[in-house]
Amino acid sequence: MAAKQNNNKNSKKQMNADDESFSLNPLALVQRTLQGRMFLTLEFFKRNWLYIIAATVMMLMYISNKYVYQSDMAKLKELKVSLNNARTDYVDASSTYNSKILESQMKHYIDSMGIDLNISKHPPYKLSLKQQ
Repeated sequence: MAAKQNNNKNSKKQMNADDESFSLNPLALVQRTLQGRMFLTLEFFKRNWLYIIAATVMMLMYISNKYVYQSDMAKLKELKVSLNNARTDYVDASSTYNSKILESQMKHYIDSMGIDLNISKHPPYKLSLKQQ
């Protein structure tokens, strides 16, 4: 009987020693959980407050970095669309300008030769032979 009491005292001392020398060993955490003891105690937070704050700050930085990345990607898509629209407008304006330049140069050339030609206000007609 005395041996059992000593055994119980030794096991209680060992449990108290486990509480005091708590480690982050996953096996010890599972064992403590299965025994019904908490592993997130106030002592754990007191000892590891710096690591907890550092981990929290790193998670917040990760979330904010991801948000900034996604918003920049959305802005980049909008800029690509506006660039494509600007390129289309440039090609349209360039072709209109080139056609007007060619037309005015041709008119100037015809006027310098003394040929009396004017720009038609009516669209051209297609002539075809009537078959009988």
